[in-house]
Amino acid sequence: MTTFADTATETFDLLAYAALPLFEDGLVDHLVHRAHDGVRVRILLGDPDSDAIALRGKEEQQGGNVAARTSLSLGYVRDVHAPGFEARMHDTTLYSSIYRADNELLANIHVYGSVAGQSPVLHVRRLPGGRVFDHYMTAFDKIWAHATPVAADHTYGQAPR
Repeated sequence: MTTFADTATETFDLLAYAALPLFEDGLVDHLVHRAHDGVRVRILLGDPDSDAIALRGKEEQQGGNVAARTSLSLGYVRDVHAPGFEARMHDTTLYSSIYRADNELLANIHVYGSVAGQSPVLHVRRLPGGRVFDHYMTAFDKIWAHATPVAADHTYGQAPR
């Protein structure tokens, strides 16, 4: 993913519930550097206390593991203070994870009952007159508009179930 993030010169967006392997692999530090280079970075992660996360855990037969992974991912972004880097959390049903670098987008299409890593990824480019790229980004922007900023002083995923 860092190679994909390197292609961004203006914008890098990420929408997922957790995307924990990416964060464990150092994506946040990489994106902070990109933000310092002038790239606008927007990260949207799932709210571990939301009904949507609990349902995804049940559907994937993962129990509380989805909420736990989401909490860990939020820990990677909650203390980031860099110009152009913003992280929010959402409570929406997620049909695909979205990774956008300028005019290219990766959509990890979620398949019912399967974890994201077992589901297909589409590579979409913004083309003149094309609609698919903008369709995905309209969804991202709607979620972004209703998402909650990640608070540095909050520990996520601690609510009793």
